[in-house]
Amino acid sequence: MSDLLLITPPFTQLNTPYPATAYLKGFLNTKGISAFQMDLGIEVILELFTKKRLEEMFHLAYAEERIETQNARRIYALREDYLRTVEDVILFLQGKNQTFARQICTDNFLPQAARFEQLNDPEWAFGNMGFQDKAKHLATLYLEDLSDFIKECIDENFGFSRYAERLGMSANSFDEIYDYLQSELTYIDEITLQILAKRIKTVKPKLVCLSVPFPGNLYSAFRCAQFIKANFPTIKTSMGGGFPNTELRSVSDVRVFEFFDYITLDDGELPIELLVSNILDTSPKNPNHNFFKRTFLLEKGEVLYNDFSIRKDYKQADLGTPDYSDLLLDQYISVIEIANPMHSLWSDGRWNKLTMAHGCYWGKCTFCDISLDYIQKYEPIAAKILVDRMEELIAQTGERGFHFVDEAAPPALMRSVALEIIRRKLTVSWWTNIRFEKNFTRDLCRLLKASGCIAVSGGLEVASDRLLDLIQKGVTVAQVAKVTASFTESGIMVHAYLMYGYPTQTIQETVDSLEMVRQLFEVGVLQSGFWHQFALTAHSPVGMAPAEYGVTPDLQPISFANNDIQFTDKTGIDHDQFSFGLKKSLLNYMHGIGFEMPLQDWFDFKIPKTTIAPSYIDDCMYFGIEEPKPTAKVVWIGVLPIVEKTKKGKYVKLTFYDKTDAIKISFIKEKAEWLISILEKTKPTPQNELMTFGEVRVNFEEQFNRFNGFWDSEEMEILKGIGLLIL
Repeated sequence: MSDLLLITPPFTQLNTPYPATAYLKGFLNTKGISAFQMDLGIEVILELFTKKRLEEMFHLAYAEERIETQNARRIYALREDYLRTVEDVILFLQGKNQTFARQICTDNFLPQAARFEQLNDPEWAFGNMGFQDKAKHLATLYLEDLSDFIKECIDENFGFSRYAERLGMSANSFDEIYDYLQSELTYIDEITLQILAKRIKTVKPKLVCLSVPFPGNLYSAFRCAQFIKANFPTIKTSMGGGFPNTELRSVSDVRVFEFFDYITLDDGELPIELLVSNILDTSPKNPNHNFFKRTFLLEKGEVLYNDFSIRKDYKQADLGTPDYSDLLLDQYISVIEIANPMHSLWSDGRWNKLTMAHGCYWGKCTFCDISLDYIQKYEPIAAKILVDRMEELIAQTGERGFHFVDEAAPPALMRSVALEIIRRKLTVSWWTNIRFEKNFTRDLCRLLKASGCIAVSGGLEVASDRLLDLIQKGVTVAQVAKVTASFTESGIMVHAYLMYGYPTQTIQETVDSLEMVRQLFEVGVLQSGFWHQFALTAHSPVGMAPAEYGVTPDLQPISFANNDIQFTDKTGIDHDQFSFGLKKSLLNYMHGIGFEMPLQDWFDFKIPKTTIAPSYIDDCMYFGIEEPKPTAKVVWIGVLPIVEKTKKGKYVKLTFYDKTDAIKISFIKEKAEWLISILEKTKPTPQNELMTFGEVRVNFEEQFNRFNGFWDSEEMEILKGIGLLIL
């Protein structure tokens, strides 16, 4: 039994839990509040893709004459092959039946429908992938075929990472969702609610909290709350998470509260603590009686926003370590979609989710919801606390992969975290989102790689300096080129978020932006990217002052959701027409082909020629040499050298070993001894306070002369290339 049941409703991710409930459970542990959590999405998927359920769906689709398309008929005709293989495929994708990979890769083993048509050239799609990854991709296509069948014949709203998403997107009125909730349960609904009922009877909660991160979780959350109200009327229900935080800040429709007793906004820790206090202790003597934090509720038949508590939100350092207990960590499904390397990180493998800093340290981008707390309220967490939490999660989950889910991880904090990981000799893999800012130097990128960083994603947005300035991104295209080069040279994969259709963007700027992207891929400093069209949101600077950006919003009465706003741009350009060409060209660039093709060939309408010089990005790659700041830290991430005397007694030979090579460098004996002592002092260890560049200079000049000549020598340049960093 637990006082709270924390639920992520269907559907979010197949490969790893969405972290919100784990964050909340970790906090509740610090308060002694008992809570059980479940990812209802993965539990429904695991129930759905069984021989028993698949057989039921084939029978239902046939009996009710729902099989209409050629693709659905093919899947139904091959139903025995699907029934025979489905449970083994799921086990394989859970990592429990790895020898099955060779069977999956055998021709004609898995039944194939429309999703496999993209495999006309498997070598182009797969490259040099091994059996395991090839098999994962084939198994992914297999599941997507079944998903298409379910969507066509069983439930039109089904999707692996979203469910009835259309109902939640830009739903200014609650009417459509409310009407849909009065209809009969779908087959997916029935499975969902059966699992939910079983869990409620076991846990016996007094409060069920549904975390709704995306529009694709909204419908199922309401179905769950509706079911609880009808069958467990004494249990209170609450909704929080990313969707209400951005979309439901103006909710006024009383019908919403037929399903939910409470809707909380922004950081959920204090609001939930106060909900628990009010639900478990209804006495007027309770100091928290009727005092809530950022909570909508119904009072006297009207929607009330209760923010009466004067208590301050908790500091990030006091929230505790996320707790992933109760979740089915060994049953998540890793899938591989070849088209985008960064997206494979989202769908393949189990990642522990953490946050380096609450909010965004930049907080200026004009397309972003920077007025909301989750971005506006910036608060970093100390590196030692973060790495403590990493170690706790490794012990708890057995997983050493970490996804830092920051809006934009701060470079200085990333440096501190990397040093702390290296000090503790932890072996981890991690990735995060960044801004392509100048503080990501070559040396910092090398340090991040040494600590286990495998990938970064960042917003290039529109590859146009005029528009980047209008966006207030704080970067230039040339700067992005240098930063991405630094990451790539260090062996860290780089993904760029790309945008088209920003207000006042011209056709010429769209074409030039594509040319910039083409060059970034051609010179090899980008490995992954994704184009998305600009969306006007209510809480962004553009949304709050649209006239300043040449935008005319189509404002509608709001009683439910309010975020995405339809609009017209004064340019009158149809930006939709660029969508297919931009995405098709990017897919080719990510596979290393199509660079020689004229940009015109990607579009079926006339576009202007680019004004960008063919070597523009290449010309940006020159770094130059800058004198390190005296306060910069000197860090040695290599191993200490083996020392051997030379025949000339004045010199010694230092042999530096790295993972693949051995580098031999000769120094005068005294300078070699000095260098070794400095390397010992600058190696990140629990005992060492790292020296600054100024301290190293003074230390050298106390014994020798001409520090610059020594520091810039050929021998020292070699050392800088194998692990001597200035940060």
